[in-house]
Amino acid sequence: MLGVSIILILAIYIIFFYPIRKPAEVREAEEKEGRSEKYNSQMKKLWDVAQTSMKDRKPLRAEKALLTILKFDEKNAAAYNRLGILYAKEQNYDEAIECFEIAQSLDNNASSLHNVGLIYLETGAYEKAAMAFEQALELEEAVPARHIALSKAYEKMGQRKKAVEALEGAFKLDHSTATLRLILALYEDAEDLEKIAETTARIEQKIADDNIRREAEAMAKKNRSRRVVKESTKIMYPKKRKLIKREKAVVKPVMKTVSKPTAVKTAPKVAAKPVKKRLVSRRKLIQ
Repeated sequence: MLGVSIILILAIYIIFFYPIRKPAEVREAEEKEGRSEKYNSQMKKLWDVAQTSMKDRKPLRAEKALLTILKFDEKNAAAYNRLGILYAKEQNYDEAIECFEIAQSLDNNASSLHNVGLIYLETGAYEKAAMAFEQALELEEAVPARHIALSKAYEKMGQRKKAVEALEGAFKLDHSTATLRLILALYEDAEDLEKIAETTARIEQKIADDNIRREAEAMAKKNRSRRVVKESTKIMYPKKRKLIKREKAVVKPVMKTVSKPTAVKTAPKVAAKPVKKRLVSRRKLIQ
């Protein structure tokens, strides 16, 4: 009897009380989801404001938006990176370096190191700049701009050989005439006539190769456009319908049966009496 009453109490609890608690949990989860959606939309608006303000050259508005983002999310490395770029443009180099270093501590990426190196290069801290660029290349070496920036740091430090090596690394990636001209400028500063002649020959050969490549690309593009025009102007005739061969009805010639002419019976000819005799006979009748 006791067991039956316990089961009955449990059934009553499940029926009447458990459903009241379940919607409360669901409601709590929905509230959290709503708060996260609101937070994400607010952060997106702040990012849009920061980016448009930086493009429109409104630094105060951009700074306010980025600082608001960092107020909500203190570990947002991208916001610190953007704020560092903003301060660097305003020539607030100390604050910019601080922002880039915080961004680097939160997210070890090549862009933050490269930005720090550019500021060190701008402020004359060439050794720190070279160190920052080297660390950035260790993380991401397939970017020609990082090699070029490192060559500038080496050049400022008076290490012309390392500067040329860095530029050669950039040329392997971009195959650009501009990079070869930077190498030529280093050799001209050093007054190395042999290397000047060699690099000048490389530049001329590169220009010739580029011209040949551009002409070939232009010819290929022209041929493609001709092919497209030819295909577009092609007259599309309607398809010929297949003729269905129909058997001609064989018309059999109708043979006309000619009936034999029937003999027409003619009355026997009565011999006409002479005119004189007839008149005589009539006279006799009259009399």
